[in-house]
Amino acid sequence: MKKHAGITIGLKENILQFILLVVINLFVGSMVGLERTVLPLLGEQQFGLASASAALSFIISFGFSKAVMNFFAGSIAERIGRKKVLLLGWAVGLFVPVLVIFATQWWMIVFANMLLGINQGLSWSMTVNMKVDLVKGTQRGLAIGLNEFAGYSGVALAAAVSGFIAASYSLRPEPFYLGIGIALAGLLLSFTVKDTGKHLQLQARMQQRKVADHLTPREVFRKTTWKDATLSSCSFAGLSTNLKDGMAWGLFPLFFTAAGLSVSQIGALVALYPASWGFFQLFTGALSDRIGRKWIIAAGMWTQAVAIWWILFAGSFPLWILGAIVLGLGTAMVYPTLQAAISDVAHPDWRASAMGVYRLWRDSGYAFGALMAGILVDVLNVSWAVGLVAFLPLLAGLVIALRMKETLIRK
Repeated sequence: MKKHAGITIGLKENILQFILLVVINLFVGSMVGLERTVLPLLGEQQFGLASASAALSFIISFGFSKAVMNFFAGSIAERIGRKKVLLLGWAVGLFVPVLVIFATQWWMIVFANMLLGINQGLSWSMTVNMKVDLVKGTQRGLAIGLNEFAGYSGVALAAAVSGFIAASYSLRPEPFYLGIGIALAGLLLSFTVKDTGKHLQLQARMQQRKVADHLTPREVFRKTTWKDATLSSCSFAGLSTNLKDGMAWGLFPLFFTAAGLSVSQIGALVALYPASWGFFQLFTGALSDRIGRKWIIAAGMWTQAVAIWWILFAGSFPLWILGAIVLGLGTAMVYPTLQAAISDVAHPDWRASAMGVYRLWRDSGYAFGALMAGILVDVLNVSWAVGLVAFLPLLAGLVIALRMKETLIRK
């Protein structure tokens, strides 16, 4: 246990605060899950969007706005504190379900998802950073794994519930009434959380490094994007993972609809993938604290590629269930582990900024994935789009294997 002036570092020592942040991130993830099943079908059925590129524009707006907010969230938090940024994210999130309910044109849906990206970029980023502030270096994988487990459990739960509501009533407005309640609950809970600024200061004192480790935002960006082999490899792997997820979000409902599945079956598959993703993060983050980060990340990238091709070539609902579970497993292997690796390398003084740059590139993958998938569908077809996107996580796994250094330091 590390202690100074009444402030302690460690999961056990900060367990109540940690649990509260886990619950808050469950609600953060639920905001995204509401749209997983419904919006791709909404664009096609209620707004009559024939072009896949147009139909997936809501994911593009979400991805780019979340990526940009991730970048600024870290530097803003280092100035005004984590809690204020978390509250700001929820304040923006309140408008999302209301806009979707009353949207009369597709651009209003796109704008709502831009606000959703801001909500996610601010709120999810802060739950990650605040948990890392609270725990020891050898607990980061576990901490981030629990955070991502909660977030993607929220994604899965809301995707399943919204699919059920849409099948029982309609695509709009009923599923999005739930979203108003989720946003209010997340905002109220966030008022009760304590800021972790003093924990961050203690970590900085504990991790004594030379003055050169105090980097400017520009230096952090360059280091995380290309100069540092480990940090930049993680950024590319994160981008590849979410590029694949942007494709899955936009195309899987259309792919399964073309295969003849019902809305409730599609909702089950769309929910099962993030549910698997969330569940396995309970173990993969903690495992990386024991055996290291590098090879879990590489193997996870390759698992994602194999799972996408499995889904593409499988021809039955049970086999698609298996593919969704394996795709979630592969994503769970990399998601908390990549963030733990960034936290291992970055000094506490610029860790939030480095995490922001990483999450900038990672979540821009949503937009690039949706854009690439839409173009490929319009030029080729859904099946070709799904199959070609899988090559990027395959390549990212090779980059991790060849360029990344192991970051876990056992003391």
